[in-house]
Amino acid sequence: MEKQIHWIKSSYSGPNGDCVELATTLDEIRDSKDPHGPTLAVDVSTFVRAVQQGRFDR
Repeated sequence: MEKQIHWIKSSYSGPNGDCVELATTLDEIRDSKDPHGPTLAVDVSTFVRAVQQGRFDR
């Protein structure tokens, strides 16, 4: 049986879908524009720390 993954999109996401989504399992992220595309395995605590430090700011 294939595991069912649910995805969370940021409430800050715009209507054009340009967003990163986080799996409710907290171990994968994906591009919301390509929901059937590849996912990236992540360590959520490291990812959140990087976001808080502004490492993804433009």
